[in-house]
Order: sequence, then C-alpha cells, then structure tokens
Amino acid sequence: MQLPMSGVGEIWKAVGDFGPFQKWLVLLTLFPCLSVAFHQFCQLFMVQHVPHRCDTSWIRAIGPNLTEEERLNLTLPRDADGAYEQCSMYSPVDWDLGSIMLYGLNATEKCSNGWVYPSAQPPSLLTEFDLVCDRKDLNDISQSIYMLGLFLGSMIFGPLSDRIGRRPVILISIFLQGLFGVGIAFVPHFYVYMAFRCVVGASVSGITMTILALATEWVGVSSRPKAVLISHCCFAIGQMILAGLSYGIRNWRLLEIAGSAPIFALFFYIWVLPESARWLVTKGRIEEAKKVLQKAASINKRTISPELLEQLKPEKQTKSGSPLDLFRKKHLRKVTLIMSCAWFVNSLVYYGLSLNVTNFGLDIYLTQLAFGAVEIPARIGCIFLLQWLGRKKSQAVLLLLSGLVCLIITGIPEDQPVTTTVLAVLGKFAASASFSTSYVYSAELFPTVVRQTGVGLCSMSARLAGIVAPLTRLLGRYHRAVPMAVFGSAPVVGGLLCLLLPETRGTHLADDTGDGCPPTQVCENANSGSENGHIKGKGGGRDNEGTKTTHF
Repeated sequence: MQLPMSGVGEIWKAVGDFGPFQKWLVLLTLFPCLSVAFHQFCQLFMVQHVPHRCDTSWIRAIGPNLTEEERLNLTLPRDADGAYEQCSMYSPVDWDLGSIMLYGLNATEKCSNGWVYPSAQPPSLLTEFDLVCDRKDLNDISQSIYMLGLFLGSMIFGPLSDRIGRRPVILISIFLQGLFGVGIAFVPHFYVYMAFRCVVGASVSGITMTILALATEWVGVSSRPKAVLISHCCFAIGQMILAGLSYGIRNWRLLEIAGSAPIFALFFYIWVLPESARWLVTKGRIEEAKKVLQKAASINKRTISPELLEQLKPEKQTKSGSPLDLFRKKHLRKVTLIMSCAWFVNSLVYYGLSLNVTNFGLDIYLTQLAFGAVEIPARIGCIFLLQWLGRKKSQAVLLLLSGLVCLIITGIPEDQPVTTTVLAVLGKFAASASFSTSYVYSAELFPTVVRQTGVGLCSMSARLAGIVAPLTRLLGRYHRAVPMAVFGSAPVVGGLLCLLLPETRGTHLADDTGDGCPPTQVCENANSGSENGHIKGKGGGRDNEGTKTTHF
C-alpha cells in the first residue's frame, strides 16, 4: 500500500524520519489496536461452559408436588457415571403420575423444550442462545464467520484506501466497528449476532491494514520496524486488558458494550489524523500534500525550503511485475508456495492455541492474561533472533517449536492442566515470534516489483487459516487430541519447508524478478539491507515501497 513519490528522500530528510509528528501519529495507531484485541478474542469469555439439562417442566402439570430431585429422576436418563444426561430426556407421555412412577419411562429423545441453566449464572451467549448439544458447533462456526469478515475486509478496504485515501477508510472502519460492535449487544438472534460479527471483522481489517499503512508512509524507513513493533505490543496489551475486563463484567451484553463503545472516542481523529502525503502526491493533489508536509515539518521543528517543495510532482508508477511472475519463474514459485504455506500454518497454530484458551484446564482469565503477556517478549525477542540465527533458521525453528509444543500437548493427560497451560503459553510465544519473522522474511524474499502482490498473497493465506482454525476444533468430537494434533503437525511441515528457502540476512532487496536466480543472487555481492527487521531498498535515496503491513 506504499506509494512512490518524487524527491521522497530529500523531502523526508527535511521533514524528519521519526520526529514528534511521527511519534504522535504512531500513538494514534495504538488505540485501535486495543479494540482489535478485544473483538478478536472476546467471544471466548461469552461462551464458557456451564452445567445444563433438558427442560422437563412438562411433568409439573402431572405432578405439581414433586420435588426437584424426584422430577429429574423421572424425566432424565443418567450417563455411565451416574450423572444426569445433558442433551437427552425421556419422551413426554400422557400417563398419570402413578403409572409413570410404577413403570418408569424408557424412550428417550433430544431436548425438545430447550435447556435449563443454573439460576445464578450471568447471561452469556451460551445460555441466551442455547449453544449446547446440537447447537454447540455454532460457537466455532461463528468464530469462523468473524475470520471471514477479516478476509473480506482486507479485500474491500485495501483497494478502497488506494482509491479514496487512508484517512476516510480509517474513519469509516472506526464508525462501522463502533456501530456494529455496540449493536451486537442488542441482537435478538444468534444468526444476527454472526452477521454483525462478520461486519466487525471487516472493520478490524480496515483499521489495522490502513492505519498501519498510514503510519508506515509517514515514518522514515529506519524507524518503521520500531513503529510496527510498538503496535504489535499494544495488541498484546489489549489481550491482557480483555482478561481483566471480562473478569469484571460477566454479562456478555454489557461486556460487548464496554469493549466496543470506547471506539467512538476516536472520532477526534476527524480533526487530528493527517492524510498520507505519498497518497496525495500520487493522486495529483500536490497543494494538499505540500500543506500536510509543511505541517509535519513545523511540528518536528524543521523547515522545508520552497525550492524543495516545488520539486514535488506526481510520478508515473513504475511498471510492476505481473502477479503471474510469482508462479511463472521457478525461484519465485518456490518462494511463493513455501511462504504462503508458512503464513497459513503460522496463523493456524496461532489461532488454534488462542481460541483454545478455555480448554487447557486452568482459570481462563489467568490463561488469557499469560497469552497476552507472552507476546510482548516474543515480538521484541524476534528482532535479536533474526540477527543471531538469520531469517531462514528463525522462521523454521519458531514454526517447528510451536508445532512440537502442540504435539506434546496431545499426550498430556487432562488432569495436568498446569503442564498443558505452560506448554500452550510456550507455543503462543513461538507462534507470535514466528508471525513477526514472517513479515520481515517475506518482504525480503519478494522482489520490489511483485513484493506487494507476494506479501498480499501470503497475508490472504493467513486469513484463510484463521477461518479454518475454529472449524478444526470441531474435530474434537472424535477425539480431544485431534485438533491439537492438526495444529501441531501443520507448522512442523511448514518449518521444514522453510529450510528450502534462501537466507536474506545481510543482503539488499531484489528490485526485479531476476533471470531464474534466487532472490539473494539477484543483488550479488550485497552486504547490507535488513537489520532488526529494517527493510532497506537498493539504490540511493529511495526506499523500496510496496509491502502491506497487515496483522492480527
């Protein structure tokens, strides 16, 4: 989503790479990250398991004086452990009470009159919409619908921001997220809930994709990794806040309002959020670009000479490589297929662990707090790991580690929740660090002319994995270890495939697709180019643009 601009090197040198203006802009990108974390995982706390049984109030008309225990004994079968069945009941009959007590009931059927839950239980999605028994799968399906919204949002808001600008798309996305987020708290039916969640997911994509692109287009190339890292850490903090918020607010409708309504406070962005100068120049709106650049320079306590501003003019887009080049040329085909696979399995294990937080056995609120906290050192530590091991080994090792942890969890007995949770936190650490590695590694592997297309394709595969992850949990009906085995085996395969890729540490980025040689050979004898996730372009003064920074 980055756009070329004439004289960008000199103008940015005059404006400043990371002055007070850019720091303020990065700060503005952090607030939406908190709401993104909420919407990503809030449903986990709205569908917690509670005891339930079939509603057998029909027998009260026959025996109004029966005690609760007598009524349950007459109308509910018991399982092998002697507990009342939760999803079946004895079929109602028109006998008198004496005949029922003498002969008993034998024919069973599914709960036909709904379910009964503990009276002290706060309202939840599960209890209000009966997400139990045959309707239990709707929980995971609705998570996939939300992920589908993320996918659709990236398809809609990406091109829209290129057409009408970054600022309008951000404001539209904030409005949609607030409107439909609060609207979720008033839905009368679960299918309406899923539809609203899909729209919220689309708005989340619009916010994260566009606001990070806006910050990236204003921040100098040397400070971009820092800006992206800060936003990723803020997303982790948002997960930790979610744990505390959901612990204090157990009513799901009030929790939804508490997590969604604050986004409306960001409408002050209408007055303070700048448009991208790069986008303005590309659209030929030179005078507007000059004004916003002068404002940025003024806040940074710098000045831009009139002569330099006069050099600002629209630049014809450099002819991009065809998307078919990703598959037409052998070395790019290998990079595209393997990195798409890596992003897919990385997203699969990340969401597989994150959405499984209720099944590890320990307190869900403490587990969510740990899951959020562990992402901060994972994101920061990724920078040093990239320099120590290099891109290829880091990507492979982190994927292998996350996968092996999941495979180990499949063999842990259910009565050892502490061990399971500790392993899950370790897996979340590796998956989070691997995600950050993927952004750096992918941007360095794809040549400039097809970089945006290549990274966009990888991002799309990650979105698809997000849709698949909740559905994979449905396999637990066959055996509790099956979903975690899938989440574990996939990244192991992906990690091994990454060993087939070239190393890009200490190399310049390739500008073109080359003549059949690997990306690291296109720029022969290169000795620098990416440090600490810092992606530098080859050539003087102009940075290689074109990488979409899309996450969460």
